[in-house]
Amino acid sequence: MRSRRSGSMLRWVFVGLVIVSMILLAIELIAFSRMQTRFPTGMEIGGVPVGNLDRQEAAERLRYVYSLPVELNYNDAVIHLSPSVIDFNLDLESMLAAADLQRAGGAEFWTEFWDFMWGRETTPEAVPLAASYSETLLRSYLQSEVAPRYDRPATAAQPIVGTTNFQPGSEGTTIDINGAVFQIENALRSPTQRSVDLPIERTNPERPSLPNLETLLKQTIEISEFDGLAGVYLYDLETAQEVHFLIRDGQEIAVQPDVAFTAASMIKIPIMVSVYRRLDENPNQEVLRLLSEMIIQSGNDPSDWVMEQVIDPTLGPLAVTEDMQALGLESTFLAGHFYAGAPLLVRYETPGNTREDLTTDPDTYNQTTLTEMGSLLVDLYRCADTGGGTLTAVFPGEITQAECQDMVNLLTQNKIGVLIEAGVPEGTRVAHKHGWVSDNAGVIRTIADAGIVFSPSRDYVLVIFFNHPVQTIFDPVSETIASLSAAVYNYYNLPSE
Repeated sequence: MRSRRSGSMLRWVFVGLVIVSMILLAIELIAFSRMQTRFPTGMEIGGVPVGNLDRQEAAERLRYVYSLPVELNYNDAVIHLSPSVIDFNLDLESMLAAADLQRAGGAEFWTEFWDFMWGRETTPEAVPLAASYSETLLRSYLQSEVAPRYDRPATAAQPIVGTTNFQPGSEGTTIDINGAVFQIENALRSPTQRSVDLPIERTNPERPSLPNLETLLKQTIEISEFDGLAGVYLYDLETAQEVHFLIRDGQEIAVQPDVAFTAASMIKIPIMVSVYRRLDENPNQEVLRLLSEMIIQSGNDPSDWVMEQVIDPTLGPLAVTEDMQALGLESTFLAGHFYAGAPLLVRYETPGNTREDLTTDPDTYNQTTLTEMGSLLVDLYRCADTGGGTLTAVFPGEITQAECQDMVNLLTQNKIGVLIEAGVPEGTRVAHKHGWVSDNAGVIRTIADAGIVFSPSRDYVLVIFFNHPVQTIFDPVSETIASLSAAVYNYYNLPSE
């Protein structure tokens, strides 16, 4: 009897265990089935964690994350770009479908349930972002909204009123559209890195316009209160731009034809050119000494002697004039020697000295104009720099690049410390020839200087004449010429911020 009762109890225990096991299995199956409606732990869609979220919750999270604005930083400005502005759209269906495949399309149900029962977890593969946007709209947004509002044009340096100095300009900024599109696209596709430092191109300040410089030069003359005739000619040796004007007692004068001035010692530049035209490769040392004294010491006797020895014993001045005419300089001439009592060999009428509205009462022995003396220096610079230009074209085989370099070097040794030289920093290379004329009573009426200035930023030719019918007082006029020179130098060598 005990044996039968005992067997019955065992059966009931077994049945109970089976029932309990079935209940537990059912509970686990229910839990597993519920888990199957959610994405597995560790799953990411488009870089966004969606583990343990159902399909709708995952979609909402993705929409939220990718609807956050992208922060655009333009210098100190912060711009919030809403993805909807550029038609950014998530392809939710394709991403969720790919995630569903991982959730339901892996191992067989009971295999997965068995792993679940034993707590075995597998790492799901991340689903990449599927999204699109309009690059056209993005470019339009940057060009029409960002650039006009935040780009800053560079501002040119400006003259400081009442001085010959310039206040520095400021650099500008321009958004790099192509670089910005690339970086913004990356930010749009990132759930976390949604800030972009916009790539910006820096633009250097422009140089003030030459008309601005011309205005400054005229104001400088006006401030000096010089009531005679002042003329300035500037030639930019890089751009070939010019400034050319005449002012008399505050009123501008027509510059065509260019008015004739007494060339004075400035005529020694044409003499030097004519002499070098006739020198051979091994010039006589005496001739070189005379040239040096003519240019550096502005000697009149050496000028006569070198013309007699190299050009022509009696008609050297006329040969110099013919050379200038061959170069196209119609108003530049030398009509006689320098020594006292030298006869006037020819009386020249030129476009410069036959103006009926204006005269500087130029010396009948030697004359030039602002533009012609400037043109000769430009030709000399081109020849020395490249071996080309008008000098070598008009006198082929007679004037060489090396000779032009010698002439420029000779002019740089003419150091007087005033006029154009006084307006540039010490050590600046200036190849120039000055000149002023006084009558028998010692009264000066014309003061001039013409030179090539080799500045750090730009080389240029500058010619300045001051003439007064009664008297040109040296010190104030010399200081004004120095100020004009300083203004031009400062224009080409602007201060930095």
